[in-house]
Amino acid sequence: MGADRAAYAGAARRSLRVTAAAGAGFYLFLYGLGQPVAATYALFSAVALAGLSRIPGTGRQRAAVLLRALPAAWLLVAAGTYLAVRTWSAVAGMLVIGFALAFVAVGGPRPAGAAPGLQLLYILPSFPPYAPDTLGERFAGTTTGILLLILAEAFLFPDPPTVPYRELAARAALTAERCAEELARAPYTLSPAHRAAARAAGEALRPSRVAEAERPAGPGIRSRALAQTGLASRTLLNRLTRIPAPAPGREPTQAGLDLLRAVGRSAADAAALLRGESAAGAAPRGPAAERALLAGAPTRGALPASLRRRAALLEVADAALALSAAAHLAVRGRAAAAGLPADRFWYARMGAPRLWWRRLVGHAGSRSVFFQNAVRISLALAAARAVAGLATLPHGFWAMLATLTLTRSTLDATRTGIRSALAGTLIGAACVAGVLALVGTDTTVYAAVMPALLLFTFTVGPVKGVGWSQALFALVVALVFAQLAPTTWRLAEVRLLDVLIGSAVGAVFGLLAWPRGAHEEVRRSGAALLRTAAEAVVTTASALAAGGPREPGAPPGHGALRHSLVLAESAFAQFQSEPGRAPGDGPKAVDWQAVLLTGHHTLWGAERMLAADPPGEPPPDPAVAAAVTRLADRVAGRMLLLSAVLDPRGDPAPTPGRPPDAPDASRPAPAGASSGYFVAENWLDALLTDLERVTADGAG
Repeated sequence: MGADRAAYAGAARRSLRVTAAAGAGFYLFLYGLGQPVAATYALFSAVALAGLSRIPGTGRQRAAVLLRALPAAWLLVAAGTYLAVRTWSAVAGMLVIGFALAFVAVGGPRPAGAAPGLQLLYILPSFPPYAPDTLGERFAGTTTGILLLILAEAFLFPDPPTVPYRELAARAALTAERCAEELARAPYTLSPAHRAAARAAGEALRPSRVAEAERPAGPGIRSRALAQTGLASRTLLNRLTRIPAPAPGREPTQAGLDLLRAVGRSAADAAALLRGESAAGAAPRGPAAERALLAGAPTRGALPASLRRRAALLEVADAALALSAAAHLAVRGRAAAAGLPADRFWYARMGAPRLWWRRLVGHAGSRSVFFQNAVRISLALAAARAVAGLATLPHGFWAMLATLTLTRSTLDATRTGIRSALAGTLIGAACVAGVLALVGTDTTVYAAVMPALLLFTFTVGPVKGVGWSQALFALVVALVFAQLAPTTWRLAEVRLLDVLIGSAVGAVFGLLAWPRGAHEEVRRSGAALLRTAAEAVVTTASALAAGGPREPGAPPGHGALRHSLVLAESAFAQFQSEPGRAPGDGPKAVDWQAVLLTGHHTLWGAERMLAADPPGEPPPDPAVAAAVTRLADRVAGRMLLLSAVLDPRGDPAPTPGRPPDAPDASRPAPAGASSGYFVAENWLDALLTDLERVTADGAG
C-alpha cells in the first residue's frame, strides 16, 4: 500500500507538470493566437519529453537536460519536416535518426531517458502534409512547449531529493576511516559492528540500490572517475575487513600501524573532497610514504602470519591510493590527472570527444545491448513508417507511436505489452466513439475537459500500466484532434487500426532482433568477463613464477579484460532497467555487481603484481613459484566454473559459496617464501573472496 501511494504521488507530480506545460502552450497558440500547428507542437513536445520520456533525476536536473536537448529538438523537427516530402526519404531518416537517438543511451540514464521523446519530435513532422512553409510555426510551438516544461520541472511540485552518488561514496570513505582507526588500536581487529557498517556502506554503492539519476554511467572523465571512486571505496572496505590479526604473542609493526592511520586520513580527505568541504586544488593524498616503508625488506625471520598481515596492508594501501586519486578526478577532472598511472586511470588525460568516441566504438557491435536496442527500435520504426506511408494511413503517427511505446527488449515483454495495449485501445476506442458521437463538434466541452483528462491520464497510466495508458491516451488524442478540426466517431476506428499495425510491427521486431534482451546478454557477458579474468590470472602468475617481466605496463590479457568489463557493465545496466524487472532481480540470484568487482580487482591486481620489485626482494625459487602457480590455477578454475554456471547455454543453478572470510592464516607457506609470495597469495585469496560473493544471498 505504501509503495502504491508513493508511486501515485510521484506520478501526480509529474502529471501536474506535464498538464501545466502542455495545456498552457496548446491553449495559448490555439485560442489565443489562432495557430493550430504551433498549438499541436507545443502540446506534443511537452507530452513527448515528460510523458513518454522518463528522464531520471530531480526537477532541476531534468530541466538542465531539456535545455541541452532544445537544439536537438529543432534539428529533429526540421529534419522530419523536409524528409516528409517522400515516403522513402522519411523512412530513411527514421532508420538513421531512430538508431542514433536510441544508441545515445550509451551516454547514461539521462540521455537514455530523453531518447523516446526526441524520437517523437522527429515522428510528428515526418507525415503528410509536406508543409515546409509551416516550419516557423512548428519551431515556435516546439520551443514554447519545451521552455514551459523546463519552467515546470524547475519550479513546480519538486520530487523528494535523492542521495547523490558522491555522498554515498563519501559515507563509504568515512566508514573506511573509522575501520582503519580501529585496526590501528589494540586489539588490532574490527568489531562486529564495524564489520557490519563496512558491509552496509559497500552495499549502498551497488547500482541497483542507487537512484537511477545518480548512477555514474556517463562517458566523461568525472563520471568515470566517480564510478571508480565507488569501486575503490568498496574495495577498500572489503580489504579492511580481511586484514588478519597479528601473530599470537606479537605486536604489529609500527610501520603497519602508521599505514592504517594514513589510510584513515586519506579516506577522510577523500570524503571531505567529495562533499566539497576541502580545497579541490589540493593534490591527492594517500599513504605513499608508509607504503614505501612497508615495501622495503621485512624483518629477517618474520613469521608467515606477519608477512600475510603485511601483504594485506599493502592491498589496503593500494585501495586507499586508488580512492584518493579517483575522488580527485571526480571533483577536479583533468586538472587532477598529473602523475596518475596511465594504466589504471587511462581516461584521465582524454578530452570529452575522445571519451565519447571510445564509448560509442566500444558498443558498436552485436554483443552490446545498447547496439541491439538501437537496431531493434530503428528497424521497427522505419518499418512502421513505410507501412503507414505505403498504405496511406490517415493518422499514421499513431502507428509509429504504438511501435515506439510497445517495442520491448524481450519477446515476452513485447507480447505482454501488446496484449494489454490492445485491450486498452479497444476500451479507449469505444469511449472515444461515444464521446465524439455525444458531444459532436462543440469544442468548448473538449477544451474544458482536456486539462482534467491530461492530469488523470499521466497520474493513473504510469502506475496502472500500458493498458490504462493506451485507453486514456486515446481519449486525450481524440480531444486534441477534435479541437483542431471537425471530426466524427470514426476517429476511434482509425486509432484502433493504427495501434494494431504498430503493435504488429513491434512484435515482429521483438521476435527477430535479439528476442531475449539483456537477460541472456548479462549472463553471456558475465561469463566472458570471468573467462578473460581467468586468463589474466594465469598469465600474470606465470610471469611472476618466471621472475619477470616486472616493468610497469599492461599485463597479459589487459586489453581483452578491459573490453569484457565494458560490455559486462553495459549489459548489467540494461538488465537493471529492463521493463518489468525489479531492481536487484537477477537470474538465479547472481550478484552481478560482484562479477564486475571481480573483473576490476583482477585487472588492478595484475597491474600491481607486475610492477617493479620491492627493494631487496629476491627472485622466486622453484618451490615458491610452484605454490603461486597452484593457487592461481585454483582461482582461475573457480572463475571458469562460475563462467560455466553463468553461461546461458548451460544455465544450471549457482552453487552457494561459503560466507566471505579472511584468507586462511594457517595455510603452510612454502620453504623460502618471501614477502612477494605473500603479496601474490593475498591478491589471489582476495579474488576467491570476491568470487564467493557472486553466489551469496542478495542479487543486484
